[in-house]
Amino acid sequence: MQKSDSASSLGPGGLDLTQAFFKRIQNAAPPSPTKRHTKISVIGVGNVGMAIAQTILTQDLADELSLVDAKADKLRGEMLDLQHAAAFLPRTKINASVDYSVTVGSDLCIVTAGARQNPGESRLNLLQRNLALFSNIIPPLAKYSPDSILLIVSNPVDVLTYVAWKLSGFPSNRVIGSGTNLDSSRFRFLIADHLDVNAQDVQAYMVGEHGDSSVALWSSISVGGVPVLSFLKNQQIAYEKETLENIHKAVIGSAYEVISLKGYTSWAIGYSVANLARTLLRDQRKIHPVSVLAKGFYGINGGDVFLSLPAQLGRGGVLGVTNIHLTDEEVQRLRESAKTILEYQSQLGL
Repeated sequence: MQKSDSASSLGPGGLDLTQAFFKRIQNAAPPSPTKRHTKISVIGVGNVGMAIAQTILTQDLADELSLVDAKADKLRGEMLDLQHAAAFLPRTKINASVDYSVTVGSDLCIVTAGARQNPGESRLNLLQRNLALFSNIIPPLAKYSPDSILLIVSNPVDVLTYVAWKLSGFPSNRVIGSGTNLDSSRFRFLIADHLDVNAQDVQAYMVGEHGDSSVALWSSISVGGVPVLSFLKNQQIAYEKETLENIHKAVIGSAYEVISLKGYTSWAIGYSVANLARTLLRDQRKIHPVSVLAKGFYGINGGDVFLSLPAQLGRGGVLGVTNIHLTDEEVQRLRESAKTILEYQSQLGL
């Protein structure tokens, strides 16, 4: 399945026409062995996986893209559909297989496979349905790409990132969950919408669980470099805490609303994950709120737990966690979020 029928062997008896079509120049050297070849593998070709794959292709983030799924016919169909757009996209080799050997040598493995979230279903309720699935996914990825970075997107993402870390045996800096990167984008959009500014000028983070116990870091929000709450206080402009809570609730409910309307989320998470892939593979060293091993940060010491914190990302994965100032209330809510996740992890037996 790794090549479509339109390979280069079009001549009589399968002659490789590339040798006849191009004539090498004299005194040419082979390609430099140091030239970087970037390979991304996407596991799961459902709505989310394909939105990620499509965004990776349009943004020219990889030289090679490998797709893996258990459904062979759908997998081949998705591969062909992407290959047929080759004339409109940057050149990327696209492979697909039900066999994980197709992922060999990946720089980044993005895992989206999992049971679809049902309308009104909590992300944490998906845990038991996805746990067994990961036992068949993570070990072969670690086997074929032992130096890769694992980026987990499947929900519940924080617990499954912990599961992936345990099953892979990878160091914690190379196992990341997409976490609240998208939640923070929704947060920035809503704040920008309230203030009628561009969302890119809003600095705001959601941390903790990617889900109902997430924490909005109101104390650190800034617009155009101006700390919002400090500005309102200095200008003696009154605001109601209930208004802030309503924005937070809107962020949490955003995914549920989209799911209730169209049955799934796809495009926003596609852009979010491609954004993370760019930062990781191009060593951008940008700050993203993603799910990382949080033990030891902000008094979280109850056990190994993955949840979202503002982290600097680069070619080595997680390079560090930003030492952002939190209020006492925010710290307490973050610890409660960690406790919520740990309660579910305690049922795994890992």
